[in-house]
Amino acid sequence: MPVFYSPLPENLQMSLTYMGGSVFTNNRTTDGDFTKEQEDAAVVNELVSHLPLQMLLYFNMFYFPCWCFSAVLMLEVKFYYLPGYYQALLTTGVILLTVIEAVRLYLGYVGNLKEKLPELAAFWLLSFMFQLPVLLFFLTDEGIIILPLERAIHSLYLLFLLAQILASFLALRTMTRKHTLLFHLRQFGKVESFHRAGMSPVYTFPYHRSVLPVSPAYDLYY
Repeated sequence: MPVFYSPLPENLQMSLTYMGGSVFTNNRTTDGDFTKEQEDAAVVNELVSHLPLQMLLYFNMFYFPCWCFSAVLMLEVKFYYLPGYYQALLTTGVILLTVIEAVRLYLGYVGNLKEKLPELAAFWLLSFMFQLPVLLFFLTDEGIIILPLERAIHSLYLLFLLAQILASFLALRTMTRKHTLLFHLRQFGKVESFHRAGMSPVYTFPYHRSVLPVSPAYDLYY
């Protein structure tokens, strides 16, 4: 398993964790066939990495260089036809969007694969608070002389971005629920009891079961 290093300072990670716990925690209670202890155990062992989000990040990683090349090419074509303030705005926007996109994708990979709440919350904030407004500016301001190729590549990038915002929001809700439950369970020392002797907390079977005949029932607990 590769080791990922977070570029976020520790105090910023704590703030993002608190924000995620406040915004994305799901406090719904439901009735089911499992007892409360079995439901808690299922959440503890749940893998909360979000597959649709990971697929979107993967395809976005290959699409973004094409977007960047096309955006720079179209900017060069129309650069001398734009007023000075639009030249400055577009140049700054493309540069910042490119730099932040690299950081954003890295945070998304780390936050989703490693189930790190601060990094995933930072990914969501960058997507929603920076990338989305800049991209909407590129698509809606007719003063920048929007070329057909630009409209096509910006529209596709916008679809990627909106899908990632939604998927990361859902991933944050699930991840925050698990982290909140783990925090409360650790206060009562229950997390370790779920994993004693390699037991599955829900079905009380060993995690690594053999295809050979099962031992007598009392062996399942040791």
